Amino acid sequence: MSTSLSDRLNQILPRVTSNDFLSSEGIGNDIACHIFDYPAKDELTVREHIEMMMRRFASHHSELRVLHLNLLDVVVKYLKKRGLYDRAVEMQRTKDGASLIRALKGPLSAEKLRDFIAAENDLANEDLLLVSGVGSVWPLLRAHTLLNCMHTVMWKTPLVMFYPGSFDGKTLRLFGRIEKASSKPGKDSYYRAFILVPGGNEE
Repeated sequence: MSTSLSDRLNQILPRVTSNDFLSSEGIGNDIACHIFDYPAKDELTVREHIEMMMRRFASHHSELRVLHLNLLDVVVKYLKKRGLYDRAVEMQRTKDGASLIRALKGPLSAEKLRDFIAAENDLANEDLLLVSGVGSVWPLLRAHTLLNCMHTVMWKTPLVMFYPGSFDGKTLRLFGRIEKASSKPGKDSYYRAFILVPGGNEE
């Protein structure tokens, strides 16, 4: 783990527990979505830090309602609830990954997963939502598509997505390599998101 990542991780807790952050002051009418990007090789370190933060929320900020969603856990729970999990596992075992991706493209649309998350959780009454597991669900679920539709169910609750790649405020590169291009020629990508702690897009 680089020192710069350690320094950036240590800035998260005081940032997300500040009154300005929780009240979304200073971002105008924009959606309160933030991205913490980091090198994919440091995934385990980031996971451990999230676990530590959740313990600190409970012990030092018990007045805050903080929800942590790991997207892999969410996807598995969603597939089980729809009766698709066992079939998906069997398809992965007997066929190839491409077949599984095609079969789950419809059921795992960002909008359906968003609605599932909203139905399972009282997002409007949370003070903060943390989202991790982005790399674990790729390519079954593309984080940018989920991010772009979550604002319809988030109300005023700030969202922080932990992203194993880079984000410069405009372009997302999963694993530091895979760029999501704009859907329209000549138009820049826009992800309704802010950089949580600067410095993460430096490979």
